[in-house]
Parts: sequence; structure tokens; C-alpha cells
Amino acid sequence: MTEHLVRNGDVTLRARVEGSEDADATTVMFANGLCTTLESWDGIVARLPPMLRIVRYDMRGHGRSEVTPAPYAMGALIADAERVADVLHVRGAAVVGLSLGGLIAQGLAVKRPDIVRTLVLSNTGAKIRTRDIWEERIATVRDQGLAALAEGMIGRWVSPGFRAAPEVAELRRRLLATPVEGYCGCAAAIAGTDFMTATSGLRLPTLCIAGSEDRSTPPDMLRELCGLIPGSRFELIRRAGHLPHLEQPEAYADVLKQFLADTGDLPDRA
Repeated sequence: MTEHLVRNGDVTLRARVEGSEDADATTVMFANGLCTTLESWDGIVARLPPMLRIVRYDMRGHGRSEVTPAPYAMGALIADAERVADVLHVRGAAVVGLSLGGLIAQGLAVKRPDIVRTLVLSNTGAKIRTRDIWEERIATVRDQGLAALAEGMIGRWVSPGFRAAPEVAELRRRLLATPVEGYCGCAAAIAGTDFMTATSGLRLPTLCIAGSEDRSTPPDMLRELCGLIPGSRFELIRRAGHLPHLEQPEAYADVLKQFLADTGDLPDRA
């Protein structure tokens, strides 16, 4: 495992590379959601075979990446992912994006098809909620801090049966540790994004993953997203909310590995 600091214009991004050192190995690149860090994928990465090369990073304003002044444009977040991919020699990758990371993954696939060969869009949409909702949340966080939204966010993100799990305490800790500027910047990027037209032009193997108990991006939103990309497949992970990779890591990893096998990125499925 190696850690990298990747400079992209006004920001330095923390990235991590692990797994295979084979130059011909399939790369899986992960993009996580709002108020989380690259560590959110630990339970999935641990279940993936060592033949894969894994790249993940903290988006600007999150984790150990630098915080820049809000608001952020979605184009800047996509350019950050693009820069990480270029510096770390990511080409022909399976890109897995969850929530905000799913929007970034869609934009990256449209802009840089040389980077993205296959796409996994998890708990996301081509558009997530309305500008008014995000602007209201930004105003609340500016005025009262993330603590004012934390319990509501967790209530939308995890299923009722998972609320007492120890993983939720860590989720809450990371959420509250997110810089206000990072939250407001990324929330503004989500507010200004509608990829319905852009995503409908994609033609690449795509998997859309939903959580049955997701109150933030419900399964119907993923079904709609799946319908935009011809030939894409839909998978529902039961007993999971907005973060199925956290609640049901075994099921999530199995779905991901099967998709990689079906697209030729994981020849030895067992």
C-alpha cells in the first residue's frame, strides 16, 4: 500500500494505491460520498482479490485532502478525480462511485472514456434532490454546523436495524469531523448538477446498486439511472440503506466481484 499526495491546481488530494503491482492488472478506482473518506471502502477492499489494483482518494474538503473555499463546481470535483487517475496511471478502469462519488464517476466517464472502461453507480442518481434542498442544508450548516444535520443524515443513510451498530458511531465521528467548507462546497456541487442528458449518452458496461432501505437515493432513483444507460444492470442489496458497502459489505463485494467477472476484469471469480 502506498499513499500519494496529488496536486491539482489549487488543491492537494490524498490518494492510496494498494493490491497488485502488475502493470496489466485491472484497476478499480473508488469515489466515496459526502462526509466520508477513502476509509469508507475498507470493508470492500478487504474482500477483493489481490490480483486487482485498487485506487481510492479523499475528495477536496474531506479526510486528509486540502480544504478549498466553497462553493465547488462539479467540474472541479471531476477534474480532481481525473488528475488522481492521470498521476496514478489509471486507464481502462472499473470506476465505483457512491452518492456524490457516483455523480463524479458519471462525469468522469463522459469526459475521459480512456480512464473509465466499466462503471459502478451506487446509491446515486443523475440528479440528487433539488437545488432548494441543498441550499437550505448549506445555510443550516453555515449557521449551526454539521451537528445540526448529523442525526437526520444518519437516519436517511442507514437502515433502522443498523442504527446501533458500532460502525455507525465511526460514521457519525467522520461526519462531524468534515470541515464545514468541505461540506458546503460539495453540497453546492450536487445542487448544481443534472446529468440526465450526459449520462444517457454513455455506452459502457454499467452496474447500478441500490439499498432497499435507502432514504437518500431510493431504489427507484437507481432504477431510473439504470434506464438511462442501455444494457446496464440493476442490483438491490436488501437490509441496507444509503451505505450498503458499510451495512452489507459481503453482499456488496459479491455483487461487485460478479460484475467484474462478467465484464472480463476478474477472470478468476473464485
